Amino acid sequence: MTSDPPDRPSESVWDYPRPPRVEPSARRIRVVVDGMIIADSRRALRVLETSHPPAWYIPPEDVHLHLLERSDRHTDCEYKGRASYYRMAGGDVDVGWTYPDPQPGYSSIAGHVSFYAGRVDEAWIDDERVVPQDGDFYGGWITSDVRGPFKGGPGTEGW
Repeated sequence: MTSDPPDRPSESVWDYPRPPRVEPSARRIRVVVDGMIIADSRRALRVLETSHPPAWYIPPEDVHLHLLERSDRHTDCEYKGRASYYRMAGGDVDVGWTYPDPQPGYSSIAGHVSFYAGRVDEAWIDDERVVPQDGDFYGGWITSDVRGPFKGGPGTEGW
């Protein structure tokens, strides 16, 4: 169930910077798979990048890492560096990623786990259920206080 919009100003993703900015948040971030909360934190970091809804990075201490396993997939971000991916133990779909050794300027997200809202059963920010960013590559979380248009859907590849 989605709560009323929070008492916070709306943000346009077009006001977010490039290169991305990392900022701490005390909002409660939860990720649910098969009825289990696999991540729960009030110490997450959000990464803000032009045209993208925020990606939330959860400290490893607040993630049930024993429920995840590393996949063979790796990608490179021009700003953050080389990402490694996680799937649910025994699963075959990547549900999240981490930057074990990020580039300078992004050391605060080292080892934190970010989840695709569309590849887990539920993702929550406080009492609001997240809407996943369109597309199969980006992992932004859309809430009532974030405005687009958002990169990721059909026809946005060139943005």
